[in-house]
Amino acid sequence: MPRTDHLIGLLLGAEEDWPTAFEALARRLGVLTAPDGTRHTISTERVSIEPFNLRDRPRHELVIDRLAYWYYHPREWLKKIALMDDVYLLNSPFTFQSMEKHSAYCALMRLGMNVPETVLVPYKHPVDNARWAYTSAKYNKQFNLDELADAMGYPLFMKPFDGGGWRGVSMVRDRDELHRSYDDSGEMLMHLQESIADYDVFARALTIGPETMVMRFRPDEPMHDRYAVSHDFLTPEVGAEAVTISQTVNALFRWEFNSCEMLVKDGVVYPIDYANACPDVAVTSLHYYFPWAMRTLLTWSAFCAVTGRKAKTQVDTAPWFAIADDPELSYQDKLAGYQRLADAHFDRDRYAEFCATTMPHIDEMVLEWIDSDEFRRLMISTIHQTYPPHEWERFEGHFGGLLGMWVRDQRVSASS
Repeated sequence: MPRTDHLIGLLLGAEEDWPTAFEALARRLGVLTAPDGTRHTISTERVSIEPFNLRDRPRHELVIDRLAYWYYHPREWLKKIALMDDVYLLNSPFTFQSMEKHSAYCALMRLGMNVPETVLVPYKHPVDNARWAYTSAKYNKQFNLDELADAMGYPLFMKPFDGGGWRGVSMVRDRDELHRSYDDSGEMLMHLQESIADYDVFARALTIGPETMVMRFRPDEPMHDRYAVSHDFLTPEVGAEAVTISQTVNALFRWEFNSCEMLVKDGVVYPIDYANACPDVAVTSLHYYFPWAMRTLLTWSAFCAVTGRKAKTQVDTAPWFAIADDPELSYQDKLAGYQRLADAHFDRDRYAEFCATTMPHIDEMVLEWIDSDEFRRLMISTIHQTYPPHEWERFEGHFGGLLGMWVRDQRVSASS
């Protein structure tokens, strides 16, 4: 039987570690036999940035985008290949361009989630537009920032409405810090958001397709220590809610590779950050969870390519808001309804069948590779590129120990 090759494009910025890992694992897949008996291979290519004719036909069937959230030329190429050529994109540039953290907050509030009180404040400094002075003088309403903050209560967080990898985020404890942060915001449009004092857990969830890994996150630690290796740190009920909220955001906005942050206090989940166009998957930050991320990114990408999954570039809020606005449903009923919609969007049952029948060897393959000299060379190279020479030995031991722990845990799990 003939084989069909599926080319996955990697649109990258400054990253080398996870793309190299993804490429190495893709090369090891071999021939995949789909549930319908057809045979397939997966290959990868790093996408270059160059002039493109709008009628050019791309060779890629799927693109993993890590660049277009800030680099406009490739963003427009992604829009073109999605609209004209049906290339599958894990994250829709249409919605990430217009539906950022601000929109995610609004949607989650409409869905009944416990988003902290959030206020959008006008620009501190004028935007670069010749009409700004007239518009500001005629229509900008004067407001008292101190009164606004006093009403919300200190401490607060000031952060850009559209996010950007912790860019411009500051804790505001008093009026002096409030004005300092606002002055520093410049032309960034900022949210003021209520803080959740004395929270029990800060959790970060990485969702790829229909799979979610919820990790204990320690934002005050250096990056290599922020993700704690901690199992069952949430109750089953809170853990399930964290997964549902994350998958709800992704299914609603057509984001399939996204990380979400939440605080948990007294059993209540507070979503605080729900739009990351370029979620962190570096081996030097995820460490123990890096193999899961690579395995899941590969299985979801292969599923989408091999099964000919069709992208949905636009948001359809109606089925979600029908659940949200039903006065007869409890919060738990609504969560169950959102999970059903997310499962349908991600074709969860078909994906599970694909993993079981077409890629049953994936876990063993990833385990073998993570325990290989090839991976150790990648990890050491990444450490040498990331840290100064006097810290190399320390971090080789640190990350080597965490990945070694993952290998041992997988072997114990496989034998039990």
